[in-house]
Amino acid sequence: MASYPNTICWVGDLNGHCQMIEQTLLPAEYKEIEVSTQEQMWDAIKRLAVRGAPAIGVAAGFGVVLGIRDSKASNWDEFERDLKATTEYLASSRPTAVNLFWGVDRMTAAAHSVKDKTVPEIKQHLLEESQRIWEQDRDICRRLGQHGHELLAEGETALTHCNAGGLATADYGTALAVFFAAHEAGKKIQVFADETRPLNQGSRLTSWELHNAGIDVTLICDNMAGQVMKEGRIQKIFVGSDRIAANGDAANKIGTYSVSVLAKHHGVPFYVVAPTSTFDMDTAHGKDIPIEQRDPDEIRRGYSGGLNAPADVKVYNPAFDVTPHEHIAGIVTEFGVIENPTTERVREHFRQNGLLADQ
Repeated sequence: MASYPNTICWVGDLNGHCQMIEQTLLPAEYKEIEVSTQEQMWDAIKRLAVRGAPAIGVAAGFGVVLGIRDSKASNWDEFERDLKATTEYLASSRPTAVNLFWGVDRMTAAAHSVKDKTVPEIKQHLLEESQRIWEQDRDICRRLGQHGHELLAEGETALTHCNAGGLATADYGTALAVFFAAHEAGKKIQVFADETRPLNQGSRLTSWELHNAGIDVTLICDNMAGQVMKEGRIQKIFVGSDRIAANGDAANKIGTYSVSVLAKHHGVPFYVVAPTSTFDMDTAHGKDIPIEQRDPDEIRRGYSGGLNAPADVKVYNPAFDVTPHEHIAGIVTEFGVIENPTTERVREHFRQNGLLADQ
């Protein structure tokens, strides 16, 4: 795998800081930044210095620690008010990635579990919980890779959209974990990476990760995906997800839905790779997933910042779209594969793995 430090991690004790790769500068410049306040974490999430659903979940955990560590509360009731203010503030940074809300909810539950302790003890417990989120994400990524690479045969070529690698998680990736695991198992594979307009996460990040890992990667423009499928170059498609509804509809970076339509037309199996924390079991259908709208200048000016459209032209810039479960051959989780996902199959997968009580 690529030889770079942790995408995101905690350095030091309770008075330490979060350290992360500044992803907006890649691949032209590699830089690590220190995040020491909840405001800096909110900004890092909002402007995509840290991105990818699992990594955002980890960032949420560390962000809560940054927000509450200087609390002057002397008892649980006072501390709970400070905690609520921090979690609500962090949750306002981005609306679609469910792992953000999962992360702050998990930290809130962790605080409640020790509310009878002293405030310093609660703070320390939250630091430890944030570290557990980080460690568990690293383990989950490896398990995703092991389950996923079994779907990719020797000599096959896959296509991926956006970036769902180590840069989107605490370690190994989700969709890209499939390729890393296959490569480490000795399989000769190839990958086509969509550039992923308008912020080019595929060209800037995915091609960088795969190339550094020694995997045979070919970069294509987004509007070439149908052509390479038509030419028979693609045998499988693997993408990540930022939120999966209870029926298996999956929100991912804008353009993923188009890829799924092309895949269905050309008979190419389309797989989503994501941890179970990315499922939103309270949202029945993908149509109910909130879609983030981003700055129009991301399109007017593009990633380079130079004007490539009239400065005042109207822009529609949704960050995500939703792929219907009917287009998905399987969802790879840390527990295995949900084939041809439906509400019933998703629920059964959760029940079998102790994530949902029998009803």
